[in-house]
Amino acid sequence: MAKVVALMSAVIWGSGQVANKQYVKGLFFFLIQMLMVGIELGTGTLRLILGQVPPHPRHAGMFTEGIWGIITLGTIPRETAAVRVFDHSTMLMLSGLLAISILVAFSVFYIWNIRDAYRTRKDMERGAHRDSVRTWIKKLMYDSFEYIAIAPGLAFVVLFSVIPILFAFLVAFTNYNMHNIPPRHLVEWVGFATFIEVINNPLWNQTLLRVGAWTVAWAFGATFFAFAVGFMQAILVNSKLVRYPKFWRGMFILPWAVPALVSQMLFRNFFVTHGVVNRILLDIGLINYPIVFFASAGWSRAVLLIVQTWLGFAWFMVMITGVMTTLNPEIYEAASIDGAGPWQQFKRLTLPTIFAAISPLLIMGVAGNFNNFGIVYFVTEGGPRNPAMFFAGDTDLLITWVYRLTLDNRMYNFASVMSTFIFIVIASVSVWNLRRTRAFKEE
Repeated sequence: MAKVVALMSAVIWGSGQVANKQYVKGLFFFLIQMLMVGIELGTGTLRLILGQVPPHPRHAGMFTEGIWGIITLGTIPRETAAVRVFDHSTMLMLSGLLAISILVAFSVFYIWNIRDAYRTRKDMERGAHRDSVRTWIKKLMYDSFEYIAIAPGLAFVVLFSVIPILFAFLVAFTNYNMHNIPPRHLVEWVGFATFIEVINNPLWNQTLLRVGAWTVAWAFGATFFAFAVGFMQAILVNSKLVRYPKFWRGMFILPWAVPALVSQMLFRNFFVTHGVVNRILLDIGLINYPIVFFASAGWSRAVLLIVQTWLGFAWFMVMITGVMTTLNPEIYEAASIDGAGPWQQFKRLTLPTIFAAISPLLIMGVAGNFNNFGIVYFVTEGGPRNPAMFFAGDTDLLITWVYRLTLDNRMYNFASVMSTFIFIVIASVSVWNLRRTRAFKEE
């Protein structure tokens, strides 16, 4: 009998609950099914059934049109402005992803509806007491309150984060580029052709390797220098020999408080050919001719490291200062009694404690610098341009290269491939960092 009521709920939502004499619960699941059917009928399928529109999936409801659209990406291009009926491939892909996401949400209620009918009937057959409506609501709020509370936030995450990520990922499997811009031209699925071309084409893979190598070196280098300077400043500011430590601590926080864009544009003006840096170097006699910082790959990368160190050291200084306030002075007193000098105390006590607390932040700093678009775009603009690389300069990161491929050259499918590589690296670093946290280990 339990399988029968489960089958009833599988066909008409809530009918199994009605068979179990849980009428309010059955009405709840039935209304959800009617909502799903109403969305489909109200967004086009009803007009299609009544013959008010031509019989084609593009005129059907949200779910039918969405699934058809993401499978075919359209069949009619807009060859001329006079064409009134046409398909827009990227819009069909987006609407398909939205429709599938909503169907997944409804499928959760569908499975819940079947399992609830089956389990309730099983309990009734064992002689268990059937819960009243009030008891069911209380149990639902007690057992699932966290899921109910996070549901609205989850919906926004899916809408504004998951769907864009999936869209960008799917573009990598299409021929969406400057030659196929919808609606004039339709986009088609090409499978792994773009990935294969990126790997096999010497110009593409050499550019990817060069830009990728610099991105990794930049991510670790920028994080290390910012951490090193921040660590040194934290040690000095918290030293007993420094007077007015609050004043110095407040002054060193200013680089963090000033908007990064302002500092980036200011540093760019400092390092131009006739900027402040060249004038100072000329005045003190270190150089005889101005250095063209942004014409050399080495100098441009050095400027980026200097600017990022300036922007990032204050954050590390604050974090390390917070850790140092938790150090137990009794441990240092015991170490002094045992004959440990200042350097041994620093090496054996201070450094391990700070690294244990800061290591997750260092990993996240590397992940953040890996995607640090603003500093490259506003300071060096990715230059100097390198003719040996495909639409990339010597200081371009993977993220800025993706920007060039999309907005400047409209090579959306290749940019999507690069974004996929970036996502894999960032996700791997983030998951590794999460697995190292104490909260994850305690679960």
